[in-house]
Amino acid sequence: MTEALELQAQQLQAGLQSRLREKGILPTLQRMAVAQVLLARPAHMTAEQVLEAARSAMPELSRATVYAVLKLFVSLGLLKELPIDGHATVYDSNVQPHHHLYDIDSGHVVDLPEASLQVLGLSQAVGALELTGVDVIVRVRGLRGAAAGAAAA
Repeated sequence: MTEALELQAQQLQAGLQSRLREKGILPTLQRMAVAQVLLARPAHMTAEQVLEAARSAMPELSRATVYAVLKLFVSLGLLKELPIDGHATVYDSNVQPHHHLYDIDSGHVVDLPEASLQVLGLSQAVGALELTGVDVIVRVRGLRGAAAGAAAA
């Protein structure tokens, strides 16, 4: 590994450790393995996908530990859970308000900018209740093919 890449990896590690500590989380090796998979860049992954990816860095990582870490990260606002049609929960590293496209055939999920979609009539629908957020999941087919075509263009 070149010095520049090694320095970049160390900075990423330090940034993730700092982010966990800011939330009151002790950055154990197991938590850091999950953080590297989900928090280093925008990601949408199931627990099984996180487990598989994290095991490449830490083969002894258990399924129970991954689930516990995911629950902790969600409870402290580092991740959002996207329950999609009874399938496995998808964990989203972007906790800012935004919507999603979900490919019902492949299970692929991508962000849809909040400004690109308007939900009208909410104030009438919720009445006197306090609106705390809106999460829209737009179900589509052919998302992977469309993304590949857009990348090639």
